[in-house]
Amino acid sequence: MIWSSEDVARDQVHRQAAGMTMRQVQRAVEEAVVRARETREELRSPTVVEEFAPDPEELADRWAALLTEWRRVAAHLAATGADVYDATLDETGSTWARGREERRATALRERAAWAERQREARDELHAELWLGSAAGRRVRAVAARAGLTPNEVLAQLAERVSVDDGGAVSVAPFTPGRAAVTSEER
Repeated sequence: MIWSSEDVARDQVHRQAAGMTMRQVQRAVEEAVVRARETREELRSPTVVEEFAPDPEELADRWAALLTEWRRVAAHLAATGADVYDATLDETGSTWARGREERRATALRERAAWAERQREARDELHAELWLGSAAGRRVRAVAARAGLTPNEVLAQLAERVSVDDGGAVSVAPFTPGRAAVTSEER
């Protein structure tokens, strides 16, 4: 899981607390105290868990984390003497939020790169090719002259195939060889 209960709680409280007064934050703390206690009690008593019900342990962890964060926000308001919670003035919360956003952006970039690799992999073609003896001799001779394997010659040939509007397949003359990798091939 990319986000822990603490991560989720911090994000939720950071957003919800914006503009709240000390009294409103205290009510949120009181509610979190009750919910944290209730979810801990549910863990102790064996109950039948419904198929789509939240995981009781995860829910207890989430409420415990919410309680911790609401208490931190209340302590911040008390320490600063602010009338209203302003997330931009909460150095701890703001630092955490920036870090979370950086982790989120990194995760999204990694996911996009993975998806691109998957798309590229779907476009790859692995084929076993049987050539007649005459064509096989020609490919082996070209490969030997170029210092390549027959597979490398055939791959270079396939990369240069073009198809016209009428469906005719052709390959412009070329000399097989070890070429520097172009930016397009990277």
